[in-house]
Amino acid sequence: MSEKIQKVLARAGIGSRRSMEDWIASGRVSVNGKKSKVGDRIEKGDVLRVDGHAMNYEGEDEVPRRMIMYYKPEGEVCTRTDPEGRPTVFEKLPKLNNERWVAVGRLDINTQGLILFTTDGDLANRLMHPSSEIEREYAARIFGEVTPEMIHNLKTGVQLFDGPAHFDEVLVSGGEGMNSWYHVIIKEGRKREVRRMWESQGVQVSRLIRVRYGCITLPRSLKAGRWVDLTEEQINELAQLCGASLRKRTGLYGRSKMRAEKEAPSPDNVKRGGYLRRRRY
Repeated sequence: MSEKIQKVLARAGIGSRRSMEDWIASGRVSVNGKKSKVGDRIEKGDVLRVDGHAMNYEGEDEVPRRMIMYYKPEGEVCTRTDPEGRPTVFEKLPKLNNERWVAVGRLDINTQGLILFTTDGDLANRLMHPSSEIEREYAARIFGEVTPEMIHNLKTGVQLFDGPAHFDEVLVSGGEGMNSWYHVIIKEGRKREVRRMWESQGVQVSRLIRVRYGCITLPRSLKAGRWVDLTEEQINELAQLCGASLRKRTGLYGRSKMRAEKEAPSPDNVKRGGYLRRRRY
């Protein structure tokens, strides 16, 4: 079965499909010694080269994709290298042979919580694309008085410098006085968006934790700075959310540092919309 070249390159984690189309259009990609055009397709056995370097090509169903969830602690940056020498999220990830980890979204240095990493670049790009409208859920500790009017504003929409934004849901999660916890759900991932939305109402986010991305919830048993493999069933569920291809394989790829497990309901959890939401952190 043939595939479009830009899809193959995106799956390899080189870049998004759109950026790969630009590479193809600029003459950086060839198949069987011939410069490729956007829209060309490739089959198993073809020789694919990028900037003159040969790439191993396998069909989509032949490539075992792997995905892990990582609990990012505060103080780590979401880049592969940092000119200031700060620790990065990539330093603690499991090593790969002839592949690389692609992050599904970012968190700023002061935000902790769930980040997904995958070896399937096409899946990562689909999960991040605004058209997929994948839910991100955050636990936010707010310093300042939050009024019903503020919550109404945040749900109906506020104007930021880079455009309007709104929360799909705001759930009171506990706390007392001037420090209260809220769970918020948003379907995009602009830079510092959750913090900027709260700041637009005159309050500050004193702590922020991403606790869910799509159908994947951060387990309580996962400690900061640790990672765990997702099962193929979980990966396929994410793929369904963004319209990516499904795979038939089951089980875990690689060796995880802890067992993947689902949280059991407890008095500290509240179940809404099919997902477990922790009341407090």
